[in-house]
Amino acid sequence: MSEPKALTPTPAGDTYKGWLFKWTNYIKGYQRRWFVLSNGLLSYYRTQAEMGHTCRGTINLATANIAVEDSCNFVISNGGAQTYHLKASSEVERQRWITALELAKAKAVRNQAESDDSGDECPTSPPTSGQGGGARNSNSEVQSTLRTLGSKVEDLSTCNDLIAKHGSALQRSLSELEGVRLGGDTDGKIRQVTERATLFRITSNAMINACRDFLSLAQAHSKRWQKALHSERDQRIRLEETLEQLAKQHNHLERAFRGATVLPLSQSNPALDSKSSGSVKGDASDEDDENEFFDAMEDPAGFITVPADPKYHRSGSNVSGLSTETGIDDQSLCDEQSLGSNPESPQSLEVEPVRKRRTKIPDKPNYSLNLWSIMKNCIGKELSKIPMPVNFNEPISMLQRLSEDLEYYELLDKAAKCQSSLEQLCYVAAFTVSSYSTTVHRTGKPFNPLLGETYELDRLRESGYRSLCEQVSHHPPAAAHHAISERGWTLRQEISLASKFRGKYLSIMPLGSIQCMFEKSNNHYSWKKVTTTVHNIIVGKLWIDQSGEIDVVNHQTGDRCHLKFAPYSYFSRDVARKVTGVVADKEGKAHYVLSGTWDEKMEFSRVMQSNKGENGTEGKQKTVYQTLKAKELWKKNPLPEGAETMYYFSSLALTLNEPEEGVAPTDSRRRPDQQLMEAGRWDEANAEKQRLEEKQRSVRREREREAQQAATLPEEGAEGVEVAEDADPDDSPPHTPSVHQDNYEAMWFERTEDAVTGESMHVYKGGYWEAKDHGSWDVCPDIY
Repeated sequence: MSEPKALTPTPAGDTYKGWLFKWTNYIKGYQRRWFVLSNGLLSYYRTQAEMGHTCRGTINLATANIAVEDSCNFVISNGGAQTYHLKASSEVERQRWITALELAKAKAVRNQAESDDSGDECPTSPPTSGQGGGARNSNSEVQSTLRTLGSKVEDLSTCNDLIAKHGSALQRSLSELEGVRLGGDTDGKIRQVTERATLFRITSNAMINACRDFLSLAQAHSKRWQKALHSERDQRIRLEETLEQLAKQHNHLERAFRGATVLPLSQSNPALDSKSSGSVKGDASDEDDENEFFDAMEDPAGFITVPADPKYHRSGSNVSGLSTETGIDDQSLCDEQSLGSNPESPQSLEVEPVRKRRTKIPDKPNYSLNLWSIMKNCIGKELSKIPMPVNFNEPISMLQRLSEDLEYYELLDKAAKCQSSLEQLCYVAAFTVSSYSTTVHRTGKPFNPLLGETYELDRLRESGYRSLCEQVSHHPPAAAHHAISERGWTLRQEISLASKFRGKYLSIMPLGSIQCMFEKSNNHYSWKKVTTTVHNIIVGKLWIDQSGEIDVVNHQTGDRCHLKFAPYSYFSRDVARKVTGVVADKEGKAHYVLSGTWDEKMEFSRVMQSNKGENGTEGKQKTVYQTLKAKELWKKNPLPEGAETMYYFSSLALTLNEPEEGVAPTDSRRRPDQQLMEAGRWDEANAEKQRLEEKQRSVRREREREAQQAATLPEEGAEGVEVAEDADPDDSPPHTPSVHQDNYEAMWFERTEDAVTGESMHVYKGGYWEAKDHGSWDVCPDIY
């Protein structure tokens, strides 16, 4: 049998060819076949001439096992479907094949892993910037070169392992040879040492060749990369210069536009007719310096905002006339300084040091999980009924997510200080938008609360408010929330989630309403939440979008703010995550325009005049609002340092699981699976999560059985129950439970019909904070 050819690198991979004996059957035994190893595949032919047209068999080394039977025989199997029993003419030749096969298998496994990774990184998330074709080609070339270099490094590592293995064997043979007596065993030992020395030399030569290939490849690309780096630097400098020129041109055009707007108005003013042309020019310049306007902007909400007439900025009779017309005076604006400098404010009287909250939690472990294997059988089902491992969760519950709505409670503090109900409505609208800012990077699913689970957030000393949440229903899942502040506002909500998995994305539709009441003005506001969509569930990088419309209604005055969350569109020229809104009184007259994004900030502008514009491209008539300069309503707080490794939690979210003394035994902080996940012990968290869910199912079955038995009792059994006529309703227990669809009796909330909105919802009935003060939690069930 002829010797196999040497290992020669080719652009398609390493190729190895030669004759081997392959076992066929018990009649023919081993037959001589021509084997070719290329690109991680081992193929064989009867003769070399068959290579061009007939392949007798191929096995993929990426999933194959290579085993050595004796000095010349070895076996290659891919798990039962294909098994090759092969024999070489000598141990040296067998070892050459084993070395080549091990190198090819390592490379095939590595290439398969890289292919899977590249498939997961499909660019389906919203693009942030465009790139030219040349840049893409250059980047592809660099990535290809890096993969090649990485492949060579892996070859070096494999050769190094083989050298260590054969070197140890050679060392053992030499040690045995020293102790061998002269005789018959001497020839065998010497032959063994010679063969192993040959194997060591073959492997060492492969190592040297791999090092030479790596060095030559690195040297060949070094100069090219340096040249590409200099080219990128030059392009960046040219781009910066171009941007600077465009900024100057934009500034010049903006000034020209302002001058064109102001000059005709000044000439048409009767008070300025008697002045010289020089005075007119000077007035126009003064107006340009004193008044700042923003550019006209076409808004998808169906209206356009343009700078207001400069006469609205000047003091005099015009301003007083405007105040009478719009019903809003400049003095009605909230004095933000008074929020911190008011001597009657509780903050100015507080001298006790506040508690220092934590700023870090354990980093999120990097565990891989195949989402498609779990999701493929869940298409069309409701999310709350799909069993999910904690790998898709974040270590907080839905009750804590609701409490996160109070991240920007200062907006409600400012709203409570407002004299004007219309401007108060602006701050309430900004508060509704701010609750979504924490979700932009938060792709993890919060834990579904157990029935009867509660969560308290007591920030009375630090921020002047405290809140309580309770899971009042499990099917459908519903949570009630109540927050009250010393600054004169109360917030309550009952949210039930309806969610559907659509294959490529997940839609979460919050049901229920949110209400906010202000003690000083008796204004009562209500609104609902928009739809949250999680994209790229199966393939690609997860990203979240908010879309829909919200009407924030003041039931006391009839004022209304209509907010529109624009869904992301690849073809839209608007900024991503855009939110627009109009604040109008009960007659429908607009007073403020709101604009911004739900993940960054919101601004509001006072409307000075409005009129109907021309029909748009779709035939819809757009309203044109003349507005003053925009003022900032709300701006997102920066994320804490290292947030990307801590589930992108905000500063408030990092403190939600922090231990608190005296909380109820049903509090989310005491939930064991959630605590284990936060500590990074995900396997234990999954086991604990399954235990809690099974316990909840058994409790619900028992509760349904008792309800069914109570319903089948004979009617005469109830006739013996007598109620005293003089019984006082106030003598009933303070924690009379409220029954929901799960036959669950809520502890701290009761279902009532709101007298203002007419909606039926769970409202806090009191007793929790008193129970906490006395440490009396007898009413709480054992849910953990």
